[in-house]
Amino acid sequence: MSHSAHRFVQLHLLTHYPPSNLNRDDTGRPKTALVGDATRLRVSSQSQKRAWRTSETFAVDLAGCLGRRTRQLGKEVFKTLCAGGVSDKLAREWAKDIAKQFGKLKSDKKPVNDSDLEIEQLAHLSPEEWEATFALAQALIARKEGPTEAELRLLTQPRRAVDIAMFGRMLADSPEFNMEAAVQVAHAITVHRAAVEDDFFSAVDDLNRNDTTGAGHIGERGYGAGLFYLYIAINRELLRHNLGGDEALAERALAALVQAVTRVSPTGMQNSFASRAYAGYVLAEKGDQQPRSLSQAFLKPVHDQGEGMFTQAVTALETRCANFDAVYGACAQARYTLNVETPTGTLAELIRFVAE
Repeated sequence: MSHSAHRFVQLHLLTHYPPSNLNRDDTGRPKTALVGDATRLRVSSQSQKRAWRTSETFAVDLAGCLGRRTRQLGKEVFKTLCAGGVSDKLAREWAKDIAKQFGKLKSDKKPVNDSDLEIEQLAHLSPEEWEATFALAQALIARKEGPTEAELRLLTQPRRAVDIAMFGRMLADSPEFNMEAAVQVAHAITVHRAAVEDDFFSAVDDLNRNDTTGAGHIGERGYGAGLFYLYIAINRELLRHNLGGDEALAERALAALVQAVTRVSPTGMQNSFASRAYAGYVLAEKGDQQPRSLSQAFLKPVHDQGEGMFTQAVTALETRCANFDAVYGACAQARYTLNVETPTGTLAELIRFVAE
């Protein structure tokens, strides 16, 4: 079947995390959401996308095709210029000229730690833009003259940055270089009612004498456990367009994405909880129909909190999927299922199904 017949790819995943604090709110407790009149644990899409984008999977499988998201571009250019023998004053001036092409600079009043070289908002640079920026810095070092207006036009439409092609880019001051995200990621929620619990902990001073009692440190942190439903909608046509029509790179991108979403966990408090997990169930769908989440399957929270919870969640998900088909017609042209419980399917076949 031609790729044009599969404009959209949808992924529905169930992943169980033991006690963890994957994604904290402003008070340090796990994020929650009220769904179907029941409180659920929640992991934001931002948290998940950062974990995938910075994963070893992406670094290895997409080497040379990832952007850099930073406010500190000006500092890096400044250090490069100074290392090349440019005076501090000129290096600072030229670094500011370059950095502000990617966003408004912070105020230069009473700068601390070169904060006057920082961009106010995170700027997401493509590999081409990063390379062009530092090629320009080397050219300035060689000729000892500042950049021209033409040389400062460093922003381009990314064509080799898979992460930007997937998750988009917004530049408030240069909207013509924005990129619409080809991959939409929902906030993951538990399929059941879940509560945030408190873990009181203490640490003992190793040098305490035998007759000394009491802790050297006490503290408290929130945590929660649950089976999470995650939904991802991929516009494959837009992804290929964002990558300049490079079908081979689009297939590499999809393969890396499937690897990451099934096996890479958000990094929050992993050292304290070691809550790393693989997806236990994945339903992948391909087709031209408008995507739809299957989160309705969990408006009524799964009640079985024992061994049957996973099976009940899979049944609810597949029933809702079949019911959508019954009412709206087939909502996908092809499907592939991976289920660790049975076990059914393999990751290799899932990747082939999604990427091809």
